[in-house]
Amino acid sequence: MKKYWFLFLLLFAGISGICAQDVSFVINAPASTVKGARIQLQYVLKGGNASEEPQVPEQIKGFDFLFGPSVSQNYSSYSVNGKTTSESNVTFTYVLMAKEEGTFTLPAATIKVNGRSYKSGSAQIRVLPPDKNAQVTEPGQQPQATTQSSTDGNVNPNDAFVRAIFSKTKVKEQEAVVVTFRFYTVLNIRDVGKIQFPEFEGFMTEDFELPANRQMQMEHYNGRNYYVIDVKKTLLFPQRSGKMTIPAGTMEIVFEVASGRKVQTFFGPQNVMTEARKVLKTTPVTVDVSPLPVDGKPLGFSGAVGAFNFTPSISKEKMKANDAVTIKLDISGTGNLKLIKNPEIKFPKDIETYDPQVKNDFKLTENGLTGTKTIEYNFIPRYPGKFTIPPIEFSYFDTRSNSYKTVSSPAYTLDVDKDPNAGKNTSTSYSSQRELEVEQDIRYIKTGEFSFHNPDNFFTGSTSYALFYIVPLLLFIAFTIVYRKQIKANADIALMRTKKANKVATKRLKLAKKYLLAQQKDNFYEEILRAVWGYLSDKLTIPVAELSRENIEAELTKYGVGGELISTFMNVLDTGEFARYAPSGQGDMDKLYNDTVDAIGKMEKVVGKK
Repeated sequence: MKKYWFLFLLLFAGISGICAQDVSFVINAPASTVKGARIQLQYVLKGGNASEEPQVPEQIKGFDFLFGPSVSQNYSSYSVNGKTTSESNVTFTYVLMAKEEGTFTLPAATIKVNGRSYKSGSAQIRVLPPDKNAQVTEPGQQPQATTQSSTDGNVNPNDAFVRAIFSKTKVKEQEAVVVTFRFYTVLNIRDVGKIQFPEFEGFMTEDFELPANRQMQMEHYNGRNYYVIDVKKTLLFPQRSGKMTIPAGTMEIVFEVASGRKVQTFFGPQNVMTEARKVLKTTPVTVDVSPLPVDGKPLGFSGAVGAFNFTPSISKEKMKANDAVTIKLDISGTGNLKLIKNPEIKFPKDIETYDPQVKNDFKLTENGLTGTKTIEYNFIPRYPGKFTIPPIEFSYFDTRSNSYKTVSSPAYTLDVDKDPNAGKNTSTSYSSQRELEVEQDIRYIKTGEFSFHNPDNFFTGSTSYALFYIVPLLLFIAFTIVYRKQIKANADIALMRTKKANKVATKRLKLAKKYLLAQQKDNFYEEILRAVWGYLSDKLTIPVAELSRENIEAELTKYGVGGELISTFMNVLDTGEFARYAPSGQGDMDKLYNDTVDAIGKMEKVVGKK
């Protein structure tokens, strides 16, 4: 019997613990109000019964207590799949009046349930100034939160509009800027039609994820109070300098407005409402983008703009030959993390390297992408000895100090011992494979079927003998015909130069044409740039690594190339660089390809004249 009583007490204690865990105490209040307006501050006890009122501070900054608390209780029960669940809520309501403008904190309250104390959270509330068009109310009356002037079925432009709000309109190249499309209204909404946002040409974009269940909030703008909601929020990174104008975006909304007619009701004259469709447009905004300074720009500048930390590390510095080693570079901070180029590591010749692995872990913030970019370089030393990897440099433009900064890792000295398994597994040993390549001087005995010839068969008088004379004659005739056509074509010098130029251009851009037809945008622009840089390097006899915009213009001028053609080459390079990150269409890709072919063709003509 005692055993059963003990089990019953354990079961009762477990149920009591579960019930106690289901008790919660929360605060409920509006996010905004108007000075002079009354609000309801509610504290809701869920899953329990209180024997006394909650403890609330006697004074709340910015508000006056009018009365409270009034207590209401509701009970609900529902069944799902045969399981019945019951809930009970007790709501304590206080009525307050806002007496000051500003942002205030509604305090937490505490309450005791079954001898245990529960504390609610606090809440922020903004108290807005009264609407400038609000009518003066008598003492005790609730002031108008918003006013409207739309009538006769028309929407007044001041009653509903959309704004493109930029965090700043003067930035440096690659510096983050946030644009928010915010919708303002004092009218009731019946329907939402087509929404079209502008294209951000010349910018790399990242869209913020806005909550799907977000609610409209109140905001004071130009002396009036509006209900507002953010429709779209985008992080922009300008890819070139200059003044860039963001065109207008549009929103099609159906509003409920007064028709201008009234009907008599029990409560007095009432306006007859009607629907009015309105297309709202944002005002175009110009962003002034200044280029990054040239003075002090490091040679190995990575393109990073923002505030960053650089943390290098190596998995080990003492290892055996054929052991894998990893150098990890962590670039953390806030800025254009996604566009940063991987730092270059100068490995010794006898080290086998692999493509770096990049991991991005960042989130969108008002100041740019915040987080960490991790680059892992995997390599394998194949021979014993001591090897030195020089310091790895990372350069960026610091937006806080408006200057370039360069940080670097220490030099890594690798102490590589001999691989004890070298030579035992020739299928996997890199050094053994190198030895086998040298020792390929012994050939195997040839095996297979043999072929024999009849000694009575003679070549003279055979079919092969006749073809020996006929085939050269036919080839001579064909060669003569083709040669005469070639002489005739060569007489037209302009035609020959054009063909030659087009041939060079087509050969250079063959792969780019393939990516264009396949709509592979990133590969297309990369191949266009590679082809143009390679072509100019060949023609000017300057290594690609030493080419720059400045020496290209200078060398082309010395070469006798006209200013218009030089401008065309510069425009192709700029367009290719910008289009890799900015939105572009099929028409832009076709135009860039044709411009590149035309530029190379004209360059070949200049070369022909020289």
